[in-house]
Amino acid sequence: MLIPFVVVVFNALKTPEEYTEDGPLAPPGGLHFDSITDFWERVGFGQVLLNSALISGSVAILAVLLSVFNAYALGIGRVKGRMWVLALLLLANTLPQEALVYPLYYLAKQVDLYDTRIAVIIVFTVIQSAFGTYLLSSVLGTFPKPLLEAARIDGANRWQILWRIVVPSVRPTLSVLMVFFFIWTWNEFLIPLVFLVSQDNQTVSVALGVLQGQRMMDATMSSAASLLGLIPTVVFFLIFQRTLARGLTAGAIK
Repeated sequence: MLIPFVVVVFNALKTPEEYTEDGPLAPPGGLHFDSITDFWERVGFGQVLLNSALISGSVAILAVLLSVFNAYALGIGRVKGRMWVLALLLLANTLPQEALVYPLYYLAKQVDLYDTRIAVIIVFTVIQSAFGTYLLSSVLGTFPKPLLEAARIDGANRWQILWRIVVPSVRPTLSVLMVFFFIWTWNEFLIPLVFLVSQDNQTVSVALGVLQGQRMMDATMSSAASLLGLIPTVVFFLIFQRTLARGLTAGAIK
């Protein structure tokens, strides 16, 4: 699993001449950062990185909040037609993004949000929260009712029950969802490609795809671009690795 990452690092640190003479699998003769700096300057990678972090972080937080509110109503509130709503959310997760691009593009144009980061944040918040609602609804559907009844007897209203009883109990699951939502949104390509046409709003994946499509990168610069695009998600995963492991194993032992 690590071999592709090692090859990317090797080629990112080579000169084009070394890549041509020694091939892609040979280690670099030295540490050459020309390809990395050239790509950074060509796409304005600092702004691109900020855009991806802003969009992915906002979606992760907002999608988790929306999932909590929806799942609280469906899992604990037991609204009418609960199963039909869950089935609709499950169906929404199976729709390919290619089927959503045109209507979303039309709507963004109508409300003057086209080529803005807020449009992408709204779209992915709704898309990710569909999965989050489906998952959390099954978790909250088995929430201990005596605990809820005890809170009501003590005078807690619905808002207090949500934030003081329910959310602390499912916090590990929410942490897992937040990590997944961040990484999934960071790797998205099609919708950001269609919605973010100006260079100032592009994400990391779009910037990589645009330069490759314009054939403005050689093999070493492509490797440098891939390395720069991978590092933030790897760092994010390493930071929250313990949280992710704790959330995945929560509830396995009673």
